[in-house]
Amino acid sequence: MVLSDAVAAALADGRPVVALESTIISHGLPRPRNFEAARSFEATLTEAGVTPATIALVDGVPHVGLDDAALHRIAEDETVEKVSSRDLSVAMVKGVTGGTTVAATAVLANLAGIRVFSTGGLGGVHRGAAQSFDESADLTMLSRVPITVVSAGAKSILDIHATLERLDSLGVTLLGYRTTRYPGFYLSDSGFEIDWKVDSADEIAGVMAARDALGQSQAVLVANPIPADQQLDPAVHDSVLEEALALVDSRGITGKAVTPFLLDYFQAHTHGASLEVNLDIVVNNIRLGGQIATAWAARRQG
Repeated sequence: MVLSDAVAAALADGRPVVALESTIISHGLPRPRNFEAARSFEATLTEAGVTPATIALVDGVPHVGLDDAALHRIAEDETVEKVSSRDLSVAMVKGVTGGTTVAATAVLANLAGIRVFSTGGLGGVHRGAAQSFDESADLTMLSRVPITVVSAGAKSILDIHATLERLDSLGVTLLGYRTTRYPGFYLSDSGFEIDWKVDSADEIAGVMAARDALGQSQAVLVANPIPADQQLDPAVHDSVLEEALALVDSRGITGKAVTPFLLDYFQAHTHGASLEVNLDIVVNNIRLGGQIATAWAARRQG
């Protein structure tokens, strides 16, 4: 694993670092908007005094922190693959260049010693999973890696209720940031409750420290809703989702092809509005991740 000079120095000095995934760059955003967005994500942290650590595989080597050449490659090369946690060892042996999913990013961030990771939306239990057993590796990753993940909830294209039940069964600590309502990615409120609300980054850092003291190895999941005035229009969301799910069924789309198809459908049929909401979500989560990492670094140094 290769750490960039900036990331290695920040970790050695105990300064705040936030991990960022790269599938949003390679597969989640249109070109050339994806490269511009990736740089803006990193700038959001840098301006707050936090070191960004965008994670990806480059020619089979895990990189924690990307230089311009690597970031351009992840953003512009159409042969870049999507790499989840199960794929990491094989992708390394085969020399694959790939964007890392939430699950793979969390694994590599944890190995590097990074405690905070900001993403957009979380994977979860897919609709109809009782028959298909289709469930994101993000959930099992959260049960094994002691990292704090900031997201805007599970993607609204998933079965939110089943996802929350799985998180509970897996022992993942779920915190609502200034809310008791679980967000639904494009929407501020998925319609489900969260048991625990926290009001500050310092409080979240305290939860992290308490879990460490207890020897618990599961992640802390921070649900950070997009402000209501920035969410996708709920009526538009529900209509487009219904259409998209019907197409998934009729075309027999399954497995890891489902989420990209649904997100692309949202972008096309909301006339780009979902893309702007997606970008707002990620920036909002990165800001909070930077605050948590700063609070964690201060606690560790204190």
